[in-house]
Amino acid sequence: MPPLLAIENLHVRFSSEATTAPAIQSLDLNIEPGEFLGLVGESGSGKSVTALSILQLLPPGSAPPTGRIMFQAPKQKMIDLLRLSSKQMNTLRGKHISMVFQEPMTALNPLLTVGEQIAEVLQKHQSLNRSNAAQETLRWMARVQLPDPASMYHRYPHQLSGGQKQRILIAAAICCGPDLLICDEPTTALDVTVQKEILELIKDEQKRSGMAVLFISHDLALVSQYADRVAVLYKGALMEQGNNPAIFRNPKHPYTKALIACRPAAHPKGKRLPLVSDFLQPLPTGQTASPQAAPPTLSAETFIRAEALEIGYPTQQHWLTSKATFTSVVRSVSFDIRRGEMMGLVGESGSGKSTLGRAMLGLLKPLAGSIWFHQTDLAKIDPTAWPLKRHQLQLVFQDPYSSLNPRMTIGEAIGEPLRVHGKVSGRSDEKNQVQNWLERVQLKREHYDRYPHEFSGGQRQRIVIARALALEPDFLVCDESVSALDVSIQAQVLNLLNDLRRDLGFTCLFISHDLGVVRYLCDRMIVLKQGQLVEAGDTEQVCQSPQDSYTRHLLASIPKLESVV
Repeated sequence: MPPLLAIENLHVRFSSEATTAPAIQSLDLNIEPGEFLGLVGESGSGKSVTALSILQLLPPGSAPPTGRIMFQAPKQKMIDLLRLSSKQMNTLRGKHISMVFQEPMTALNPLLTVGEQIAEVLQKHQSLNRSNAAQETLRWMARVQLPDPASMYHRYPHQLSGGQKQRILIAAAICCGPDLLICDEPTTALDVTVQKEILELIKDEQKRSGMAVLFISHDLALVSQYADRVAVLYKGALMEQGNNPAIFRNPKHPYTKALIACRPAAHPKGKRLPLVSDFLQPLPTGQTASPQAAPPTLSAETFIRAEALEIGYPTQQHWLTSKATFTSVVRSVSFDIRRGEMMGLVGESGSGKSTLGRAMLGLLKPLAGSIWFHQTDLAKIDPTAWPLKRHQLQLVFQDPYSSLNPRMTIGEAIGEPLRVHGKVSGRSDEKNQVQNWLERVQLKREHYDRYPHEFSGGQRQRIVIARALALEPDFLVCDESVSALDVSIQAQVLNLLNDLRRDLGFTCLFISHDLGVVRYLCDRMIVLKQGQLVEAGDTEQVCQSPQDSYTRHLLASIPKLESVV
């Protein structure tokens, strides 16, 4: 039986210049009918470019790809997708080849209800009238386990959670029974429980309909749980492919071994994580890796304490009294963080993690309770007093690109808070301090005049960390700051955080839905469920012997990679 899709000698460039390195080079890859193929690799390895090439969706500016992408269309001979016209491709997209994109908010039209967007696909490819398309949409919304489909049909994307939006995209992608479903990092920003639900849904639909799945991910543990076969890309070239689980138990290529070894879950707390470069460029004979630094000394002194915190958002305002009503997101939460400690904060999406973190920094005013910091209740201080305390409490955001001004060089971005808080004596001193910080986060002094778009995701995250720590704060909140990074870049950032914590002695609240990272990085952890604290304690103790059923549920949802590397 011929393969469903055969990629033959594919080359893709994003510039017509011969000197530009190709995004894809000499790629040969087959997908069999009904197969679940995992495509793994770091950011920039060519995974998404491969998917976009299949659907002729490469961005403007890319040179026309060369090679062949042969597809076995139903009741037809194999056709070369690269040779089809736009009109011919439109007959295949959605009906025979569908795609679930990484970011559901940008993939969905904010001006249409989610029901209308699924119905639109059915009307186009199934020739259904509006009424029948609406009924079929409700059936598919129920099939992807969305609550109350009749009500959900009329909601807009911004009114749904991340997991619900992703289910809408899946329903739209599979409602016409495609032969091939392409999933491009569909669960990267989702917590472990929602991630598991989404993957189980895709796997169930694959078994039910017999469609093939090309699943793109940088999460090897996730791929090992669901894929039949795995292909590994590096710098646009295929390094290795094989059946699961053999490829994880006995990887042949150093790059595959590196991806497996870089995962925090594979290492005890505090141990320096290896990098991909350690495997691809071994140290010269006689040279050894930098020694493991001594772990930071933890104090028993309470550094910051939350007492009976209640945090909410206004839902409506009465037009006569101008009094707003509030919906509580965090309810009666109390905990303390010791000086020099890394405290993990975990829970599902919507549990109140980010809300709690922002309240600790004064970015949200609690409805009730106290936040004690240096004998001051941050929940009660006057807003005009915050500028005097802001340099002591800093935040590292989840998305480093949106938190950097694209019109400011990174030198300006890091230097601005130093200037605002009077930490520099002039422009020359400011530039020198910023360049010192660039070196401290493993960037170069000459990067000072570059803009954010000139850096990779991992480099931008290091820039954001440098900006936050340049003020030498006492307390740092990291809000999902490594969740969207691939394993190698994540390892770089986690090593950096450990190094800077030892050097500077800051205290940190580390918010994450990745329990593997929290277990590796944090001394203690607290677990939130629907705004309430359900468990707290030593990280290793909580992970080894969870007391609450919700914590056990979170831990059971973590994908595990069994290997013998």
